[in-house]
Amino acid sequence: MTETYTRKSEFLAGAQATIPLIVGAIPFGIIFGTVAVTGGLSPAATIGMSAFVFAGSAQFIASGLYAAAVANPLIILTTFIVNLRHALYSASLAPYMKHLPQRWLLPLGFSLTDETYAVVIQRYTQPDSSPYKHWFHFGSALPMYLNWQLCTLIGIIAGQSINEEQARNLGLDFAMVVTFIGIVVPLIRTHPVLLSVTAAGLCALIFNGLPNQMGLMVAALAGIVAGYVAETQLVLNHQDANIVEETLES
Repeated sequence: MTETYTRKSEFLAGAQATIPLIVGAIPFGIIFGTVAVTGGLSPAATIGMSAFVFAGSAQFIASGLYAAAVANPLIILTTFIVNLRHALYSASLAPYMKHLPQRWLLPLGFSLTDETYAVVIQRYTQPDSSPYKHWFHFGSALPMYLNWQLCTLIGIIAGQSINEEQARNLGLDFAMVVTFIGIVVPLIRTHPVLLSVTAAGLCALIFNGLPNQMGLMVAALAGIVAGYVAETQLVLNHQDANIVEETLES
């Protein structure tokens, strides 16, 4: 029996696949709203950052640097470096989205998060003939965006009654660490991916002390190189095995 794919079914499937990750992001959004206003950002600026930046880790870093009175160019540079990983996400999604018009590419590109990437890349790579996989992408991105705005607002309201130290001591940000573990682990299905994750994790620990979150970029590059080398070696070994097999048969 051939499964029928529709815009609605893909949208709902995308939303359903993202629900566990949305749950993990809830405390992260609340703690951001709280920390941002207690650190000196106005409620309007905090809401605007979530609405127009929509990048959790970058927002945390930017609000922290703002509270420390760091110059704006350095804040921009630091958040740019932290978000460079999205260029890698986009590169891996590009082959599946290149046929889409700009009216789709712009909103989907803006709303791309770690959580959405984790579920949509698995959907895009599934070998079925659905012409509406971008609706799955949309179904993942929209609930994530709306959830982030709501949680930011809740955090802002909570931040009116507690100070910054109390907000950070709540420990809600640990939920995001657990969420990222939940994102990465299901994707470890091959030896190259395992090697990539291991290399990135070790480098993240070793270079954690670098300024401006540069350790994240070092870890990302190490993961890319390790994964590429492992994948290339796997292909070469496969080719060599085929040559040997053909030689024996002849």
